[in-house]
Amino acid sequence: MRLRRIYAGVAAAAALGLALTGCAPADTGDGGDGGTTSQTIGVTVGPNDFISYNGFTPETYSTYNSAITDLTQVGFSYFGPDGEVIPNEDLGSYELVSEDPLVIEYTINDDAVWSDGTPITVADVILAWGVQNPNIASGDAPLFNSVSQDLGNTVPAGPQGEPDGKTFTVEFAAPDPDWQIQTWLTHPAHVVAEQAGLSVEELTTAILEADAETLAPAAEFWNTGWHTDPGTLPDEALIPSSGPYKLSSWSAGESVTLVANEEYYGEQLAPQNDEVIFRFIAQDQMPQALENGDVDVIQPQPTVDTIAQLEDIGDSVEVLTRETLTWEHLDFNFVEGSLFADNLELRKAFAMCVPRQQIVDNLIKPIDPEAQVMNAREVFPFQETYEEVVDAAYDGQYDEVDIEGAKAIVEAQGATGAEVRIGYSAPNPRRSDQVAMIKSSCDQAGFNIVDAGNEDFFAPGGTQERGDYEVALFAWAGSGQITSGQNIYATGKPQNYGQYSNPEVDAAYETLVSTLDESVHLEQTKVIERLLWEDLYGIPVFAHPGVDAAASDIEGVVQTATQSGISWNAYSWSRAE
Repeated sequence: MRLRRIYAGVAAAAALGLALTGCAPADTGDGGDGGTTSQTIGVTVGPNDFISYNGFTPETYSTYNSAITDLTQVGFSYFGPDGEVIPNEDLGSYELVSEDPLVIEYTINDDAVWSDGTPITVADVILAWGVQNPNIASGDAPLFNSVSQDLGNTVPAGPQGEPDGKTFTVEFAAPDPDWQIQTWLTHPAHVVAEQAGLSVEELTTAILEADAETLAPAAEFWNTGWHTDPGTLPDEALIPSSGPYKLSSWSAGESVTLVANEEYYGEQLAPQNDEVIFRFIAQDQMPQALENGDVDVIQPQPTVDTIAQLEDIGDSVEVLTRETLTWEHLDFNFVEGSLFADNLELRKAFAMCVPRQQIVDNLIKPIDPEAQVMNAREVFPFQETYEEVVDAAYDGQYDEVDIEGAKAIVEAQGATGAEVRIGYSAPNPRRSDQVAMIKSSCDQAGFNIVDAGNEDFFAPGGTQERGDYEVALFAWAGSGQITSGQNIYATGKPQNYGQYSNPEVDAAYETLVSTLDESVHLEQTKVIERLLWEDLYGIPVFAHPGVDAAASDIEGVVQTATQSGISWNAYSWSRAE
């Protein structure tokens, strides 16, 4: 289950694992009241710790944090395992009123409440719109540090409805191909208002009037008030849940425990277990933890060793595989003063020496024999438009390693011996192997490749946020969202970490996001991909093969191609009797 968002891909920073312990589900009777059982589910999220109840800032929006918060926060829709949009009828319903202009009417169910008993109302919707409104600003910067900052322009007037009511309408400035997955619920307005010293009415009025002065304390709390020291959750009153589970406890570096939301109001996502425990386990230790019964479901980063370990466990484990919408890439740092920022020739030299085919052959093909080097960013090799887009955007010039050509450029640019720090979230054996292969190749071209992987790469204030790298190595995990790339590649967008800017790319995205015409989407995707290759924004490497594993007595585990990960429907898992 995943909260619907308008954002781009989420940073795929860690593997997932889940442990399920306890007895079989209890009989809930024939009332269909969604009561929980005495079962406990535990989930591991790799070595990366929990960050925040607020996973909507650029610093906290990642797969491992979202895996936890997605069970506590719901929206009007979520992605199914193949990327299909599924309406969440627990929260409410929505209806297309008009296509020109695009007008949608939403109705929140009467019994939808936060876990503290406070009704979910239009006030919460207004808060969700406000935090994504760049026009609520302090100077040139949006007041709220949201990973998504488009909704204030996409829906200029904001949600129309009584703040204490259950029905609202929204009118879009232009057709929006992703309107069904817009984010209309994030966090509790009553909590933010109280922490800001405002009434809910004062908060919503200030948001709709873009009153930045009044909203300053609300924004300060929303931006940072839910970030805490590892192991210390905020006070329970500050973190109510709209989803099937709520945060209960946090042992730093070890686990986060969620407990069933006793006030949950629906049946579609009703919690079937008393507890969900997310455990933090190093990726190379996940198969052993699964075999030992310490965890019951894992989503490790697939490696040859991982597959071998899982196969050796035998019939007590079911190994699941499928294609995914997650892809590996190397991104240049365009921040002023960085080695590659204003030097396209050096970016070309680096692209010429990166051994992409060797990386795929050595690290990915042993897992997926059909794997290939990826030459696009917005479409995947298994999608029907992939070849058409690549043919229009990329001429194959970086398919083969060209050490001599790269060396000539490095020498001509006076950059022999230039240090190139490749940053990534460590420990991560497969990425360490990639960096080692790049170093072996690119050092011959005159670069000095440095493995700059560290544990705080994605952390607030960490390496990525500080820009302490020349090249970033990580993955974006997507869900098939049509407009997702704008938040990564367009000028000034929150997930454009390397500060890349090209007005032609910006214009192409503006055309793409403002039409429902699929042919326009395809043509603008070709334009964007061509421009990103010409500029060398970064270098795509491969699409991730999906490998998950579950104890054979765990029922209901369903793989997904999307960023939601294996725990997307953890609320419905059970142990066979």
